[in-house]
Amino acid sequence: MKPIYILFLSFIALVACGDTKTSTTKYKQPSVGTINSLQVVTPNPLWNGVVGDQIRASFAAATPGLPQDEPLFSIRQMPLDVFSGFAKTSRLFLHLTMAEKDTIQIIKNPFAKPQTGVFITATSQEKLIALIQDNTAKIIREFKLSEIKERQRRTKISKLRLDSLPSAFGLTLEIPSAYRIAKSEPDFYWIRKALTSGHTNIIIYQVPINTIPQDSTALQAIIKMRDDIAGAQLPVEDGDTLITEQAYPPYITQTSIDTKFAFETKGTWEIKNQWMAGPFINYAVRDTANNRYLILEGFTYAPSSSKRDLQLELESILKSVKVK
Repeated sequence: MKPIYILFLSFIALVACGDTKTSTTKYKQPSVGTINSLQVVTPNPLWNGVVGDQIRASFAAATPGLPQDEPLFSIRQMPLDVFSGFAKTSRLFLHLTMAEKDTIQIIKNPFAKPQTGVFITATSQEKLIALIQDNTAKIIREFKLSEIKERQRRTKISKLRLDSLPSAFGLTLEIPSAYRIAKSEPDFYWIRKALTSGHTNIIIYQVPINTIPQDSTALQAIIKMRDDIAGAQLPVEDGDTLITEQAYPPYITQTSIDTKFAFETKGTWEIKNQWMAGPFINYAVRDTANNRYLILEGFTYAPSSSKRDLQLELESILKSVKVK
């Protein structure tokens, strides 16, 4: 065989190898599902028994920080033999079955993208329940992170231009275009979105860094701060003010926003004399470079609507902040 033919055949072989490698890359379908919707895949006997009871107790528990009980996730169940084709594209799913080993795996994008799937197997129902109980917090954290990212992805499709955001705040936010600017001042910024009944809101301001101590009195300081500043800046009819609901203390945790230390506070606001109330989420971001706490808060007034998903949208917006 002439050298030129050998060279030609070698080239064909190389191209064929390259095509084979590319074709073996499996295409992932786009995932589907409404925000905070969880698909549970497990046999009916498990779902209708004590295992199902534990699943509901863990993942349909009341969402913290809301004025009424709303489940963490809206759950739908299907048996194993139905989990195929389009059914495998749910963005969040929990797959539980009996097997010869006790295992738990949290897998990203197993059948679709983006997707978070949790696979749990156990040798008995008691061990299955124990695995759920021991890993509930971790699973919820992964599911919520997935939903925040999905909500942020949807926001990027149509964003609000924030040319009026005061430069003194030194930040950027990604906000859906459905929001409108309600107030823009050098020391206070407020945007809102109208709902069928009510509205969602975001407010931004800053306070000196010594306003909030990093000790057990932080919650009381945050409550006083938001009541003094937000109460004075947000207009309310008949001279009343928007304050932190007093009967039930808010939840406070430590977190990180844009790599900076932050307090996350969730609770309920109220206007007592007008019987108005709703949930809020507040981030106090410690910005030592500028000797301040940057305050980012989202709150909802939606008396005839569920508020879980509205609050998650606000949380996703606040967590998109980039401090310059």
